[in-house]
Amino acid sequence: MTLPNVMKVSQLPADDALDDDLPPLELRLASEFSIEALVDIYNQTRMDYIVPMPMNAARLEEYIHTYNVRLEYSAVAVSDGQVLGLSMLGVRPRHTWVTRLGVIPVLRRRGTGESLMRHHIDSSLALGVDYVTLDVIKNNVPAHRLFKKLGFEENRELLILRRPPGPPKTEVEPYTVTWLESDGAIEFLQRRRERPSWLTENESLINGGSLYALQVELSDGSNGWLVYQKTVFQLGRLVIQTEAGDPRRVARTLAHALHTHHSLQDTKTENFPVDDPHLPGLQDVGYIESFRRIELRLDLVRS
Repeated sequence: MTLPNVMKVSQLPADDALDDDLPPLELRLASEFSIEALVDIYNQTRMDYIVPMPMNAARLEEYIHTYNVRLEYSAVAVSDGQVLGLSMLGVRPRHTWVTRLGVIPVLRRRGTGESLMRHHIDSSLALGVDYVTLDVIKNNVPAHRLFKKLGFEENRELLILRRPPGPPKTEVEPYTVTWLESDGAIEFLQRRRERPSWLTENESLINGGSLYALQVELSDGSNGWLVYQKTVFQLGRLVIQTEAGDPRRVARTLAHALHTHHSLQDTKTENFPVDDPHLPGLQDVGYIESFRRIELRLDLVRS
């Protein structure tokens, strides 16, 4: 790959490098690379990843917009003209988020991941945010070990849930349902009480667009609402809140209404907290765990 003529951001020591004679590592601004070049680098870093996540230019542009990724704070690692890997940084008020960190498999063990992470921590300090978060797939031991080494602490486990197309087979008690479009969905989001991850923060959901919502009420007054994103082939970005009654019962009813109405779409929702009281209700209606992530956090402002 031909590298653009760009400024050198930093030159950091490769603490875990196996060979002291390796050429020095340079970090270059991701904003100086084309989207197509970033996609090519990213896909090379994911060739042996635990969960394949291939990317194309349109998807990366959407990802950058949805999650407030700032390419001027993101970096590509280079050594002697050879690209080693990249990492991106999302920036919002009070906190940042490290994402898409990856190193090309045959070029690992040179300290690249640690250098990219230290760059993001330094950038976050310069931005004056309170903390940095990231998600790592559970059982990705090398990455988890690196983040712990840099001072990140485990926050919680998050589930990626899927449900195949088809109407629900679970029977539920009678209920009434009200359907709402984008404005109603955003109103519900302003009332949410859960602690979202970066992927499920209101900004991410609103940036992602195509939001809808439904509200159900049961005969005894139990009620709640569900916000979701709908595309042609898939439902996702589920946010559930019970306003009255048992969360499992309300979630089961909400999911029943959702999949009765949208029976043709596959469903995938990310970063659902493992201890969320609505989870059993979703499982009642056919949701299964695909894999888990661990959310980690590094506080930059000490109390």
